[in-house]
Amino acid sequence: MLHLKEAKSRHDLKKFVKFPFTLYKSSKYWVPPIINQELEIFNKKINPTLEHVDIRFFLAYKNRTIVGRVAAIINKIEIENQGVRKMRFGWLDMIDDLEVTKLLVDKVKAIGLAHELKYMEGPVGFSNLDKVGVLSQGFDVIGTMVTWYNHPYYAKHFEALNFKIEKQYSEHKHAFEDINIGKSNRFETIIKKRYGLKALNFSKTSEVMVYADRMFDLFNESYANLSSFVKITAQQKSYMKNKFLSFINPEYIKFVVNSKDELVAFAIAMPSFASALQKIRGYLFPFGIFRILKAKRNKKINLFLIGIHPDYQNKGVHAIIFSEYHKTFSANGITEIRRTPELDDNEAINKIWRDFNPQLIKKRVTYRKEL
Repeated sequence: MLHLKEAKSRHDLKKFVKFPFTLYKSSKYWVPPIINQELEIFNKKINPTLEHVDIRFFLAYKNRTIVGRVAAIINKIEIENQGVRKMRFGWLDMIDDLEVTKLLVDKVKAIGLAHELKYMEGPVGFSNLDKVGVLSQGFDVIGTMVTWYNHPYYAKHFEALNFKIEKQYSEHKHAFEDINIGKSNRFETIIKKRYGLKALNFSKTSEVMVYADRMFDLFNESYANLSSFVKITAQQKSYMKNKFLSFINPEYIKFVVNSKDELVAFAIAMPSFASALQKIRGYLFPFGIFRILKAKRNKKINLFLIGIHPDYQNKGVHAIIFSEYHKTFSANGITEIRRTPELDDNEAINKIWRDFNPQLIKKRVTYRKEL
């Protein structure tokens, strides 16, 4: 018998987090999360994002066996401040059974209708820095720590249930040896002189933290015009500074400032932790932490974020960032750069990578349905 159970206790939430470990146990391409970190993301006492979010977790059971999961998400900032009456859903996983998928999304729909929302969209997280999208291409390429993986039948289920594609995302990689940096190097000198700019490089996390708040403010300004963007709040800034920035190699964070020391561009890259996460199977301790620390020296890099102030977009400022990264990556023997999912309609991002031989490796989409 098929039925839903809301996961409220830590015991049930742990089942919610661990279900994909069963679903993808034989996959060479799924990258598991760290279980305790995933539980912290769902904890309102720890994650300040949830101060502005209502989130409920559901498990689908067939008799006594878990066969699916979904998180139903209401972002109050999005609804009340932006007037976007959207019911979000994410962390969706299920066996290849259309009735299971229908049961899960129907529950999300019911919650959206109860709150008088207009449509539902997913899979998405509760902020712009969360994982996003159903994988539609690239099932035979290993994922990353900041993306969801899924089996090919997910898209078929959405189509059968009359969902429509809402947004499309692409992921690319670049072989480092194929990157021709000459053009960026030439532009770098011109752009610095023309606009009075300089690059900032770091060797200590404490140096990065001086600019951290300004970086998140710039993130908000850089992406404000993109569809479904929700600003990072002050509370989220503090959380992310302590949880994420402190873990990133400071040499992989690049800033550009003007003559007034105002931040006009930033980029964050991280070594690939995918293989290490596969090996530790969700547990940092007792030995997983050593694999993670070793992975910080990985020769494959994920470009996590890049942002340029609207006043400086289309002025070649990215050339400064690329030149600085090229020096750092050359010194560290980096062999591959991989970009995390980017909206296909983000023309500014697409333009700046045009000269770097991008290779499309994955595509993903979000789905929408009117309520």
